[in-house]
Amino acid sequence: MTAELAVGSLPSSKTYMYVDHYPYELSDQFCGDETYICVNGRWHYLFFLFDAVKKIILSYPVSSNRDTTSAIRAIDEVLLKMKEIPENLIFVVDGNPIYLLTQHFLAQHGISFDVKQVIGLTNEDPVSTEYRPLKQIVEGLNRTYKGNYRPTHGLGSEHGSVSFVTLFVAYFNFLRPHAALERKVPVVHPALLGLPTMTARWTKLIELAQQWIVEQRSASLFV
Repeated sequence: MTAELAVGSLPSSKTYMYVDHYPYELSDQFCGDETYICVNGRWHYLFFLFDAVKKIILSYPVSSNRDTTSAIRAIDEVLLKMKEIPENLIFVVDGNPIYLLTQHFLAQHGISFDVKQVIGLTNEDPVSTEYRPLKQIVEGLNRTYKGNYRPTHGLGSEHGSVSFVTLFVAYFNFLRPHAALERKVPVVHPALLGLPTMTARWTKLIELAQQWIVEQRSASLFV
């Protein structure tokens, strides 16, 4: 694990709730991919759904199966973060049919979006030619994650795998500068600006997560 992500003792459950409920400003172009990770000696699948324009990770479920149910969950977690579903919503993915099945399933529930499938390693069709750059973006995200995950030599439990990827997402969205964003972080939080070290920014981010949970619990008492 990199020095920036040396976070084994951090309260990941609080971070998870904050990261998943943060009011992100999103585009209408998203890309997704799955990658293998080892959990308790067995291969699992990490599904990343990613705002290709804003460079924000929005969905990151870990599943023991690479199936339609997992794809539905991954895309649904993105839809839940939207204030409203854009008319021209696009998900760019690989040729796995689970994403088309997800599209058909959600269409039956009144949720429409387009799926652009980038097939293979070379551009043999117009869709792959047009959308491969977006697919390559999420493949780059997978490589970045693997660079942090690989030194673990696998994770010991499903809970541990979720905790690890949650902390990675918090780091990626709020703390890691991106070259494609002119060395800015995807989510610029005023409370994190000007803090001198990564440790200070991590500490403040966890504090913000704790405050958010307290506020949500207090609000629920008056509902």
